Order: sequence, then C-alpha cells, then structure tokens
Amino acid sequence: MKKFAVAFMLLALLAGAAMAEPMPGGTKLIFSTGGAQGTYYGFGGVLAGKVGETTSTTVTAITSGGSKANIEAMDDDDAQLGFVQTDVGAYAYKGMRLFEEKITNFSTVANLYMEQVQIVTLDPKIRTVADLKGKVVSVGAAGSGVYFNAVDVLKAYGLDIEKDIQPTYQSFGDSVEALQDGKIDAGFIVAGAPTTAVTSLAASKKVYLVSFDDDHILKLIAESPYYSKNVIAKDVYNTDEDVTTVAVGAVVIARDDVREADVYNFLYAIFENKDAIAAAHAKGNDLDLNFAVSYTAVPYHPGAIKYFAEKGLNVTGK
Repeated sequence: MKKFAVAFMLLALLAGAAMAEPMPGGTKLIFSTGGAQGTYYGFGGVLAGKVGETTSTTVTAITSGGSKANIEAMDDDDAQLGFVQTDVGAYAYKGMRLFEEKITNFSTVANLYMEQVQIVTLDPKIRTVADLKGKVVSVGAAGSGVYFNAVDVLKAYGLDIEKDIQPTYQSFGDSVEALQDGKIDAGFIVAGAPTTAVTSLAASKKVYLVSFDDDHILKLIAESPYYSKNVIAKDVYNTDEDVTTVAVGAVVIARDDVREADVYNFLYAIFENKDAIAAAHAKGNDLDLNFAVSYTAVPYHPGAIKYFAEKGLNVTGK
C-alpha cells in the first residue's frame, strides 16, 4: 500500500511537470507595445525575448502610439499581440469614447501590472490636481488613453480639460523635453512606474509628482471603476515623500485568430520565468497569477484559458 502511494505521488508529480511544458508548433508574432521611453516597450521587449528563449513561439516587440494604436494595429492584422490599458480595452469592446464602433476581434491574455497616472512637474508649487488650473499641461496624444485619463482626473476635481487648463498633446518623451525647456508646467504620463522618460528627467532635475486625496479618488472611481488607488514610493523618482495616485491595469491582448499554442507559450514564458524577468525589468516583480486573471471587461483567449486552468484558475472565454 505504501509503495502504491509513493508511485501515485510520483505519477502526480510527473503529470504536473508535463503540464508545465511549453507547447510545440509556435509561430512568429508581432507585439505592439508603446513609445520608446515608456514601460510598455521596455518591458515588452523583455517578455518577447523570454518567449523566444524558452518556447517554440517567436515574439518581436515594436514601438507604437500606445493602447489605442495597438488595438487598431491588431484590427488591421499588423500585429498579433498588444499592450492595452484596462479602460481602453473596455472602450474598444463597447465601442465608446476612443472608438466610434465596437472592436471585438481580440481577447485577453493576462493583466500584468498597474499603470500609475503620473502628473509630473518641476514646479514645487503644483502640489494638487486643483493647482493645474490655468497651467500649460501635456495631456497625451489627442484621442489617446492618456488623454481620457486626464479628462477623468480633471473632471473629478471640477476642472474641464479644454477650459480650465492650457492643454498640449504630446508623447511621454516630448512631454519630458517640454518640461526641461520650460514650455509646459506639468505632464500626464500613464505608465508603470518607474517610467523611462520620468527616470531620465529625475536624473538631472528635481521631479515632483502631484498627489491625489482620498475624497477625489473615491469620486473618480465612482465615475469609472477601471481606476484604483495606488502609491508611488518616494525612492522610485527620489521624491520627497510617497505619492498617492490612481492606476489602471496593463493588459496583454491577442487577436482571436492567434494560435492557442502561441498564447499558452507567451504565458508559460512569463510565469515560469518570473525571477529572470524581474532581474531584467522592475515590472517583473509585479507578475502575479491571481492578478493576471482579474480583468473582466474582455473575455480570455483559449490559450490563456488552458494555461490558467493548469494553474487552478478559471477565466471566462468567448
């Protein structure tokens, strides 16, 4: 009886080990990420490299205009994978705000980390969102996810993006250059902290991040449940104190026609090699299986359903 129990345990372990193997038959995928100075591109490159090293799938990370551009590129089949903010993914699926019509030919792969709404300034007098009134503020590219994050945040504080501030529409890199040159007073950057553009600025200038208060955070979340309270530690950019803000999730999505094996391999490479990924990029420390399955606005891809099921987690598909 004892020998039988031992044999059974060995078989169970072998079965578990088999489930942890990548799938054969992988193909080549284009992974549309974000700007060269944002977290999407830096982290996306690390993930793509690990997929190629450990599975039969090859992933090439490319720069892009961010969430909306990624969904459009995938809709045109110019990319098969993409990063997207949780709110922007929902807007596409529902056909609202950024999208005049529904785009539903994509599925969720995994929710990977939180993207903080970072309002960056070099002016120590700008301490709250209310202090942005009358200021020249970069609010992201016109029609971008960042733009609508700025709209939401300003609205929670009773400010109109077109009437109460002087908006400019710039990328992360251009916003940082404009701050350095004194052309803008502050800039909205929505990305996982630390963000390359802000880190570069903080290396030569004293950077300040605008902090949010709890009452306005609750008001914002009541209007849009895609946001959650978040804190950027003071050592991230060497600020004087921790900064309270809000964040949305950074989700990887895939076209529906991407092979099950490729999506499975993407997840295998990430979650079976978390330590190596964390050593290469700070966002690797945020990888968590339970968080990965937390996005509910867009159904999951069959390859993701298969991988997470083997980890004892259930997600909803189409």
